[in-house]
Amino acid sequence: MTETTSGPARARKGGGRAKSAGLRIERIHTTPGTHPYDEVEWDRRDVVMTNWRDGSVNFEQRGVEFPAFWETNAVNIVTSKYFRGAVGTPQRETSLRQLIDRIIKTYRKAGEEHAYFASPADAEIFEHELAYALLHQIFSFNSPVWFNVGTPQPQQVSACFILSVDDSMESILDWYKEEGMIFKGGSGAGLNLSRIRSSKELLSSGGNASGPVSFMRGADASAGTIKSGGATRRAAKMVILDVDHPDIESFIDTKMKEEEKIRALRDAGFDMDLGGDDITSVQYQNANNSVRVNDEFMKAVESGGKFGLRARMTGEVIEEADARHIFRKMAEAAWACADPGIQYDDTINHWHTCPESGRINGSNPCSEYMHLDNTSCNLASLNLMKFLKDDGEGTQSFDVERFTKVTELVITAMDISICFADFPTQKIGENTRAFRQLGIGYANLGALLMATGHAYDSDGGRALAGAITSLMTGTSYRRSAELAAVVGPYDGYARNADAHQRVMRQHAEANTTAKRMDDLDTPVWAAATEAWQDVQRLGEKNGFRNAQASVIAPTGTIGLAMSCDTTGLEPDLALVKFKKLVGGGSMQIVNNTVPQALRRLGYQQEQIEAIVAHISEHGHVIDAPGLKEEHYEVFDCAMGERSISPMGHVRMMAAIQPWVSGALSKTVNLPEGATVEDIENVYLQGWKLGLKALAVYRDNCKVGQPLSAKKKEKEKVTEKAEATIREAVEKVVEYRPVRHRLPKGRPGITTSFTVGGAEGYMTANSYPDDGLGEVFLKMSKQGSTLAGMMDAFSIAVSVGLQYGVPLETYVSKFTNMRFEPAGMTDDPDVRMAQSIVDYIFRRLALDFLPFETRSALGIHSAEERQRHLETGSYEPTDEELDIQGLAQSAPREPQPVLKAVVEAPKPAAEVAAPLEAHTSAELAEMRLGVSADAPLCFSCGTKMQRAGSCYICEGCGSTSGCS
Repeated sequence: MTETTSGPARARKGGGRAKSAGLRIERIHTTPGTHPYDEVEWDRRDVVMTNWRDGSVNFEQRGVEFPAFWETNAVNIVTSKYFRGAVGTPQRETSLRQLIDRIIKTYRKAGEEHAYFASPADAEIFEHELAYALLHQIFSFNSPVWFNVGTPQPQQVSACFILSVDDSMESILDWYKEEGMIFKGGSGAGLNLSRIRSSKELLSSGGNASGPVSFMRGADASAGTIKSGGATRRAAKMVILDVDHPDIESFIDTKMKEEEKIRALRDAGFDMDLGGDDITSVQYQNANNSVRVNDEFMKAVESGGKFGLRARMTGEVIEEADARHIFRKMAEAAWACADPGIQYDDTINHWHTCPESGRINGSNPCSEYMHLDNTSCNLASLNLMKFLKDDGEGTQSFDVERFTKVTELVITAMDISICFADFPTQKIGENTRAFRQLGIGYANLGALLMATGHAYDSDGGRALAGAITSLMTGTSYRRSAELAAVVGPYDGYARNADAHQRVMRQHAEANTTAKRMDDLDTPVWAAATEAWQDVQRLGEKNGFRNAQASVIAPTGTIGLAMSCDTTGLEPDLALVKFKKLVGGGSMQIVNNTVPQALRRLGYQQEQIEAIVAHISEHGHVIDAPGLKEEHYEVFDCAMGERSISPMGHVRMMAAIQPWVSGALSKTVNLPEGATVEDIENVYLQGWKLGLKALAVYRDNCKVGQPLSAKKKEKEKVTEKAEATIREAVEKVVEYRPVRHRLPKGRPGITTSFTVGGAEGYMTANSYPDDGLGEVFLKMSKQGSTLAGMMDAFSIAVSVGLQYGVPLETYVSKFTNMRFEPAGMTDDPDVRMAQSIVDYIFRRLALDFLPFETRSALGIHSAEERQRHLETGSYEPTDEELDIQGLAQSAPREPQPVLKAVVEAPKPAAEVAAPLEAHTSAELAEMRLGVSADAPLCFSCGTKMQRAGSCYICEGCGSTSGCS
């Protein structure tokens, strides 16, 4: 443990307690006389990142230097995201050493300048320990530190911002400007709009006010225009409204009504996918919305009572509302479109360390940072798997001593960063320096729990998670009190001393009453108890350097940079993962945490190998040889046949919240079949269990989400059957497709069309009883370039069809392809087309594909869209089904030519990697037959996965909003 030394007292600027001479820094990992860089083997890598959909190169830098033990994906992400300087110039960073040095030398210099260290030797130890921890992926700062520290640009270190807005046009316009500047810098912001008077109140001129929902439109448009950090992703943004605001129902309905608009426009042929050209015409899509509720409202919901909606300017009740009605509307909207989330105001402010300086009104976009308005928080996260010790013979322990020392090191560095940091606005800079909010957290909790044989939804798992969280925050506040003795408490401490100490007692009392479960969590609880005793003793003596210490952030990009299996406090996505290989290629592996868990549970090596082989083949543990059923729950994941229940996620959040200064970034996923009542129950239980905030997501509730789990399950069964047949045939034969030509006389359909004013004709000929087999396209004058290309394209498609390429394959590849001419058509079933090719294959799908196939591809006739408006379903009735048409459009089985061959061995990567999987999320979908509730990455086209309340691309590290 680091400690302070006594020395000549120095008066703190502005008065206050005397300060001691500085910190003595103790070595944790490093060796005197040896630099951490000299203790590892380094090698050179080539980083080439492509968009798998079109093969284009997104990023390329060759010859970068990294430790040999770094995984390929972490190398790719750190090189492409964090190395500074233009690629190909001498200024470009080429080694991880340069990147780490740029950061740690800045921290050391600032620490020395502000008298944090007792001696230059302590400063050097601090630098080396920080370098070792970053080099070995033991922890990571948030992305802005990697982006900005040590560069000529402003050294912004914070990822989380809270703004404020008052009931004046000047303040509202300042909100737009400040938010835009934060988005430009690559970060996100949140704020509460409840000070703005409602549309039911009068202006001083006598007219009606616009209301906050009206002003949300302008801010939403701004967020959609300013690409965060210059990247191709939307800005991260949170908008909050108090439940007693008279416009609360309009606020709740905003995104649900827009979601209905999205569906209608999509059915009319517009491109409404996330990132699509036409989605920008829809409002309120660039923010997460949350309703801030209080205990009075929640009690009225329980009792069925009334609740007063209050005027913003006078505070008087202007309308009595039914609390259950409002609560129901919140749940209905969240069921329909995942917004709004919920924040529990009284709980949030009950844990507020600085109430004398103002209430906590808002949060950052992912709801983990909650403090005063116009403040910011810099984050860092510990990799929990780095502290799990294997003591041999299947026994494990959590390295309490090393975890404590690393936490102290990181908190010290985080506080130093505020000394040199730049901020986007003067108000935020002044308040952040005055309160010095920090947000230490962790990643890999889900992996740690599984590796130690704990189910995520279990008393043992929750006890271990709670113990680690309590130790982390207790250690952080103890270090904060030690720092206060050296460089003084935060400026706002004197005014808030009683409240701050009260909150410390609340943390300590929760630690004392927490349930101990087993040999793993008990020693951690004991260390946490000692830490909280020190916190109270030292805090009363010295005060505290920081108004807050911890949050649990999404850890998206930094989690991948640390090669974490799980992000933040999330469980494992699935038991198999997608691993990139050095030198290119990839393979499927069973998570390394599975063998560790099996050893912890007492299984022998032969049994472990058999169970791992079963998981590798099936993607789950059900019916794994030798695995006891009572151990199945240990391997429950976010996806799959044994996915964790919604309340399992809520209970884990409740087990952690009492020892987190801020809150937790996490979304509670619900299955598609969940009801509005299920969401009401989640919101109600979140309040009763003491959470500060909660967001939900019902699978398939948004338009842009991929196909449903049912469709995926059908595809999985088909793919598995085809793979089994193919494997049996390939052992003795070589497969060769055979062309199946059309007869001399064949039925056909000729269609005239116009797309964006361009006219053309399409003739589609089919087999008498076997579906489409030939397409002819006539465009422009004979001999022109366009006519020639259309002829060649027709021949290519026709030959493919006759060799057995399914029509749905062509449809999935060519619909939504964009180029001119494009626009309105004269076809009532396809009113808008992105191009001629887009129109052609939509028309062919309508004419030749069965309803289920094209419905899964989002292609419906005008009649079906009308049916959906009237009945809520595109599905035709039994009387409407065209049985003969369905039979004719059934796929043909190609006939192979059999030829005896000797089967050549396949490369390991080819054997292991499933067809068309590019990330672990896509692999889980294919193996488990479920659909991940995530969009595709804007940069590389792969399926993203959840990281707290955000999404992260495992392929390139891009996020959906949070840094």
